[in-house]
Amino acid sequence: MGRIDRQRVLIPYVPRPQFIDFHSRTERFACIVAHRRFGKTVGCINDLQRGALTCTRERPRFAYIAPYLKQAKTVAWDYLLHFSAPIPGVKVNHSELKVDYPNGGQVRLYGADNADGMRGIYLDGVVLDEPADMDPRVWPEIIRPALSDRQGWAAFIGTPKGQNGFYDIAEKAKTEADWFHLELKASETGVLPQHELDAAQRDMTADQYAQEYECSFEAAIQGAYYAKLLNEAKKRIGNVPHDPALKVITAWDLGIGDSTAIWFCQRLGQEIRIIDHYEASGEALPHYARHLQSLPYIYDEHLLPHDAEARELGTGKTRVETLASLGIKGRVVPAQSVEDGINAVRMLIPRCWFDAENCKLGLEALKQYRTEFDEKRKAFRDRPLHDWTSHSADAFRILAQGLKTPAKPKKQAERVGSWMG
Repeated sequence: MGRIDRQRVLIPYVPRPQFIDFHSRTERFACIVAHRRFGKTVGCINDLQRGALTCTRERPRFAYIAPYLKQAKTVAWDYLLHFSAPIPGVKVNHSELKVDYPNGGQVRLYGADNADGMRGIYLDGVVLDEPADMDPRVWPEIIRPALSDRQGWAAFIGTPKGQNGFYDIAEKAKTEADWFHLELKASETGVLPQHELDAAQRDMTADQYAQEYECSFEAAIQGAYYAKLLNEAKKRIGNVPHDPALKVITAWDLGIGDSTAIWFCQRLGQEIRIIDHYEASGEALPHYARHLQSLPYIYDEHLLPHDAEARELGTGKTRVETLASLGIKGRVVPAQSVEDGINAVRMLIPRCWFDAENCKLGLEALKQYRTEFDEKRKAFRDRPLHDWTSHSADAFRILAQGLKTPAKPKKQAERVGSWMG
């Protein structure tokens, strides 16, 4: 960062040699794939602060976004306070996690867990830290539009977690114009001493070390329930068209105050064709009924979770009854343990063909769905992590359990021949 000559202020930041090219980049977008403890957050907080101080637009706005607001505060807030402290006239708002600078510029921390709270803002620059852990809709639906009228820049920084949305961004950054790409492996940067890397290798699995220190997108996602099965199913993910001769089964996870997710499938013998997926947040049941009715599908049955039979205090009706009044006659799948449901999904995936385009978000959720990690014990817990992936994963669990316990046995004629394009 160096000296700000006009104000004679020295910022206490010296960039690592590998980060100098990032600070001097001319590309609008950037992707940094870096090993743990390289210092990418420190570098990017200083990049944001420089932007807020030097941007010539009126009231410049810059943002750092982590998967969770609590995480943003833990990881980046102390850095922002430290590097802004020498600047005369800065104003710190601890409750809103923002720093305002004398020229009208601002750097603020956000969490992607409350993405809707960022709708309507404008940004001159933004850093998305660990985008692999964010809902893939946050960037295209909320953050990208916030950059448009100011032609703001964006930087994606993180460590790999399988071949997900962050992997797609990294691959895009390697080849497309107006993208800056930087990959920083621990074996090449020299930031961490070799004896520390040797100790880490002894304490970690090969996949863990490759992911965390060598920036491998090929390593298995730690604690993921279905990632390996979906990786093995790559040949069955492609163009899976809706067959008008077959009825459609839906499976739901009904959110209360958050997302509702729905899978759409067709069954032919032992073959399960996953043709569509839909998820929305903050919508009432009529919204989902209208969406289903807008599709060119003839429905067989709608599989609902057991809590759909709970009565709402305001209306006295169950959501099964409300959906029925909207033309969606659901069948409630009996309650089972989460472990049994996960095993049912593991048994189902090898029988499934997925439409890559219509199920893109749902497939991403299934790949990322993983067990919760206990930071204190440094071990995985025996329950799933509740995050943006949970709704689609829970709906797929309802599908797997519902298909195992059909309401009525139905016969359909087998078809012969290849149908997948």
